[in-house]
Amino acid sequence: MSERMAHQFAIEVKDVSRVYPGPVPALAAFDLSVEYGEMVAITGPSGCGKSTLLHLLAAIDTPTSGSVIVGGRDLASIRDLSAYRRHDVGLVFQFHNLLPQLPALSNVALPMFGTHRSARQRKARARELLAEVNLGDCEDRLPTELSGGERQRVAIARSLANEPKILLADEPTGSLDSASSTRLLELFERLTNGGTTIVMVTHDSDVAAHAHRVIEMRDGRVIVGASTRL
Repeated sequence: MSERMAHQFAIEVKDVSRVYPGPVPALAAFDLSVEYGEMVAITGPSGCGKSTLLHLLAAIDTPTSGSVIVGGRDLASIRDLSAYRRHDVGLVFQFHNLLPQLPALSNVALPMFGTHRSARQRKARARELLAEVNLGDCEDRLPTELSGGERQRVAIARSLANEPKILLADEPTGSLDSASSTRLLELFERLTNGGTTIVMVTHDSDVAAHAHRVIEMRDGRVIVGASTRL
């Protein structure tokens, strides 16, 4: 039986709460299920818990209560979470998080160290991904030599290095012009057509409209789950 047949959902968040010291509640009794190959947009005002949700899905943070299940595995049961983050999920951070001393090609290749790929294969894959985000001529440039939008596209290319089953993106179009945003959303659509599951946080209603489903959050809870895009 295939993984997809064995588990109905790619992501299940069950009755999750996250309370930070203070106490500061970020999520409250939060529930969410995402199907394989679905693109879900998470919207809502700043501070409503959107980024906290992504951090829990990425196993960067842990819930105060409840369960986060990805690919049928409860993240609390996974011993090597670094391997999970390296192989199973791709992360696009809002502020890029590129290593400033490495050129674009090396930044994209970095997640592939420790995998089965040889140095030549890592370089070839990184070049392929930079071309995918229209930065094929920038592979030798340092992050400081790139615009904000270019750095964001490098970060997106890096997130896809290990062909993750799930892509988590925090404001992926925030630094992009309209043409680059359109190309990125086209890339996301191709990825979901190939079975990748995407959860993205966005404040842009036009970007959210490209998702299969829109989840609106407020005060750590879902207030609206919009219908599937036609």
